[in-house]
Amino acid sequence: MTRRVIQLTIGLFLYGIGIALIVRGAIGVAPWDVLTQGLDGHLHLGFGVITTIISGIVLLLWIPLRQRLGIGTVLNALLVGPSADVGLWLVPADLALWLRVLLFVAGLLLLAVASGIYIGAGLGPGPRDGLMTGLHARTGWPIWAVRTGIEGLVLATGWVLGGNVGVGTVLFAVLVGPLCQWTLPLFARDRRHAHAAAPALDPA
Repeated sequence: MTRRVIQLTIGLFLYGIGIALIVRGAIGVAPWDVLTQGLDGHLHLGFGVITTIISGIVLLLWIPLRQRLGIGTVLNALLVGPSADVGLWLVPADLALWLRVLLFVAGLLLLAVASGIYIGAGLGPGPRDGLMTGLHARTGWPIWAVRTGIEGLVLATGWVLGGNVGVGTVLFAVLVGPLCQWTLPLFARDRRHAHAAAPALDPA
């Protein structure tokens, strides 16, 4: 268990750093991060704080879905936002375009590896994962339809609020699934766990 908790913590920290690199890339961010940016533009609480607040709100939606928390769920909600803030503090903004493209690529790859690390620990889904799988269980709708609906809603809301939607948003949507599909088996406790986690690839 100690090893799994360490693996979980490392994965979540690296996931937050990956988010920060994508944000600093400034060519478009993931749907949930579009929402975070949009809200932060109005509330001015900081990217990491807004990320944590959104995670808490999403966890409240677990209650009617009767989803069960795991230690991974709680640590996900608490650690990803602060680690993203660490990354944003370390990496300057307003860099040259070619550097921002490199940051985006590095962030996407790091995020995929981090997803494999923390999901592979098998200590519970992230808040957004649990919302998706909970709705799937309660409605019977396919995972892809539930995920598309949720991410479409948060993306549209974030865009209206002023979040950064761009080519990076499209690249994230297209590439994150296949990349995570590759990294999950590398860090999972066993192949069966990797296979079971694969349909819920929304690690944040």
